Formats: sequence, C-alpha cells, structure tokens
Amino acid sequence: MKNRILLLFGLGISTLGDFIYLIAINVLVLQMTGSAAAVAGLWMIGPIASLLTKFWIGSLVDRWNIRRIMMGTDLIRALFVAAIPFIDSIWLIYGCLFILSVAKSFFEPASLTYITSVVPQQDRKQFNSFRSLITSGAFLVGPAISGILLLFFSVQVSIWLNAISFLLSLWMIALLPDVQKKEADAVPARFSRKILRDDWKAVMYFSRHQSYIVLVYFLAQLFMIIALGMDAQEVVFIRQVLDLSEADYGLLVSLTGVGSVLGAFTVSAVAKKLSIRALIGTGFLMVSIGYLIYAFSFSFFSVATGFMILGFFNAFSNTGIMTFFQNNVPVETMGRISSVYGLFQSVLQIVFILLVGFTGDIIPVRYSIIGACVLMGVVSMYLMMLILKKDKQHYFVEESYSQASNQ
Repeated sequence: MKNRILLLFGLGISTLGDFIYLIAINVLVLQMTGSAAAVAGLWMIGPIASLLTKFWIGSLVDRWNIRRIMMGTDLIRALFVAAIPFIDSIWLIYGCLFILSVAKSFFEPASLTYITSVVPQQDRKQFNSFRSLITSGAFLVGPAISGILLLFFSVQVSIWLNAISFLLSLWMIALLPDVQKKEADAVPARFSRKILRDDWKAVMYFSRHQSYIVLVYFLAQLFMIIALGMDAQEVVFIRQVLDLSEADYGLLVSLTGVGSVLGAFTVSAVAKKLSIRALIGTGFLMVSIGYLIYAFSFSFFSVATGFMILGFFNAFSNTGIMTFFQNNVPVETMGRISSVYGLFQSVLQIVFILLVGFTGDIIPVRYSIIGACVLMGVVSMYLMMLILKKDKQHYFVEESYSQASNQ
C-alpha cells in the first residue's frame, strides 16, 4: 500500500506541475514573440516527437530497467524545464520542448509497465481510479495556481515550479522497489534494425492473435481522438457560434474540470462495485451524450450541462479502458505494444484535428461538430456491443490474473 501511495503521489505531483507549466510556457512564448503562430507551434511539437520516436522507444522500454527510465526522464525534464527561462531564442525553446516530449514518450510506457508490474490485477481498477482523481484535480487546480503565480510573481516562477515537481517525482520513484531484478533482457551493444523489425513483428503477432483486445482498445482510442478533434474547435464553437464571452469560455472549462473531479471521486469510491465492462460501457456512452448535448447547444446552460456530463464520465471510460489494457497485454511487451499503438494514435490525432478544422472552414462549425458527435456515438455503441459479448467475458476477469493473452 505504501508503494502505491508513493507512486500515485509521484505521478500526481509531476502532472500538477505539467498543468501549471502548460499555461506558463504559452505566456512565455507569447511574451517573447508576440506571435499567435509561435504559440500554435508549441502544440505541434508533441505529436511530431511522437511520430519520430514511438516506433522505436517501446523496444528500449521493454529491455531497459523501467524504474531507472522513469527516474532518468524525470531528471532530464527537470533540467530542461529549469533551463527554459534562461533561453532567449524561440528555436532553442522549441528544441528543449522537443527533448521534453521525447522524454515523456519514454516515461509514459515505462510508467504504464511499472504500474502493471507493481499493482496486483485485483487492485488495478482502484489504483487507476485514484490516478484519474489526481489527474482531474491537477487539471482543475494547476491552471489556477499558474494564474496566481503569474499575477503575483512571474512566468519564470511557474516554469521553475514545474521543474521542482519533476524532482519531487524523481525522489518518490527512487523510494519505490525495483521490479526488474534481472538484466537478462538488456539492450544489446548495437540496437539494430533487425531488433526493431523483430519487435514490430511481435506487436503484429499479438495484434493478429488477440484481435478482440486490439479492436476494443482501438475503438476507445478512436473515440478519444474524435473528442480531441472537437476540443480543438471548442473555442471557435463557443465564441463564434454561440457568441459567448471569453469569461464564459473560461468558466465552461472550469466546469468541465469540476465534472472530471466529481466523476473521478465517484469512480474511486465505487470502483470495487463497478465492473470493468460497466466502466467502459457507461463511460463512453455518457461521454458521447455529453458531447451531443454540447453540439446542439444554444445557450451557456446547455453547454455547461454537456461539459459537466462528459467531464464526469471521462473518469469512468479512462479507468475502465486502462484497466482492460493492463489486464490483457503481457507486461513484458507492454512498452512495445503501447508505443506502437501510440504512434498510430498520434497520426490519427493529427489527421482528425486537421479534418475537423478543415471541414469547419467549408461548412458551418456546428455541422462539423454534430457530424463528429454522430461518429462518436456510433463508435460508443459498437464498443458496447463488443464488451457485452458473453463469449468474451474472460477478457474482463478481475479477481486473478487474466489468461486471455494465452488463449
């Protein structure tokens, strides 16, 4: 229990720092350049880094010591974040942000593998619900803290606070046990294309022989990508279609955060009573309903209702699909599988953001949002049909280690 608390706080502190830093780095770049395009460039660095790194990072994560990866990437992120306020070139800042994105690409599959290794299967649902609660809380509190720091101190203080959060995360992870005592699978002296090719074959083999797992996970990721595409047009819809103010928009984002916190708190309180199927089915269906209410809204109240619903049930869907993935993917190949799938997710993410934005310039934004919501509803219904199949019940076993991957 102590180890899980340390892990939760380690991940939570760095997440809080990320949300504080998110506001600060946008303000810093705008102060330096006065260019909206320069700020927009910040949002392209992460997906670009993912496209360039995720096809090979998983091979290293599955062979290196995952606890050391987590500690090393936290240290790298702390150093590069701390250096940003001393840089006066926008291109050097972009370079730092690219390195930070690469470090994050290492940290995410490593932390997922570590959680799966250290948390017993019967406790993963509860752990993931608590992590969702901490992330939702950081989403709500982080920007507020950043705003206070910007008001009373400076953008540099906000950025340095993020660096400190990574150091605190590193310290807490250092107190955790090393779940990999053996170094038998260490990376060879030369990390060759043959190793990378063999690893991709292993991922493809898993995908062919566990098509049900892949299909459920893919549909969940597709659902989230559609949501992200709509989120990219959120400010346009609220400001231009509904003619609401910037203050209204800020309040709506805060209400979404409140809904997320309430949903995460509810899931953490009743996680042991809700099955993984219930979390996935209810979560994705209700999030799609929330977006549908948002798409057909004509007032602040109706948008707020939709945002609260989708924020509340996001915790259900995230906890359910994460637990499903952890329970059914072999831990020894989890880094490779999650990274390769993450690569395809990044490609689809970029395509869908551009698609929604492009259609929004051709047809009214409301129609493009409604179209995306309809697609989201179809995905959620198909996902529900898949998880309710009686002959697939063994994929949702919670009491003991799932044997699905061997069947």
